[in-house]
Amino acid sequence: MITRRDLMVALIAVATTVCVVDVLSGSRAETPVMQSTLFDWNAVTSRPTDVGAVRQFFRAPTATLDELECHVTTLKPGATSHAPHRHPNEELVIVKEGTVEALVNGELKRAGPGSVIFNASNQLHGIRNVGDGPATYHVINWSSPGMLKKTE
Repeated sequence: MITRRDLMVALIAVATTVCVVDVLSGSRAETPVMQSTLFDWNAVTSRPTDVGAVRQFFRAPTATLDELECHVTTLKPGATSHAPHRHPNEELVIVKEGTVEALVNGELKRAGPGSVIFNASNQLHGIRNVGDGPATYHVINWSSPGMLKKTE
């Protein structure tokens, strides 16, 4: 005969198993697919960093991408966001204000307002503010289907 205690132990075991499977499969951590949205500049908080500031607009999957991410970085004069690096995802950098020096195909190139920098997959790149005032730029990263699993 099944007792209430046996039933409770079985229910707890099932619930624990479901939770562990969810965590291991990552299904609980999944972010909903981003829908059409407007992001107001003034509604996105600017967070100070050691080298300037950053505004994180979004980082989410879309209907066609594993992840689409957009942030805006402001660098103090002479600052770099980080050392030259590479990653599997591709990205666009759009200069809003100031003058930056970008590492592109092994060469340092200057870019001003309105300039667009494309950083290809796994190519070394970096950016530094070479102007007298702040340099602000938009960064748009995307990961094609399956790319995030390759980097985990």
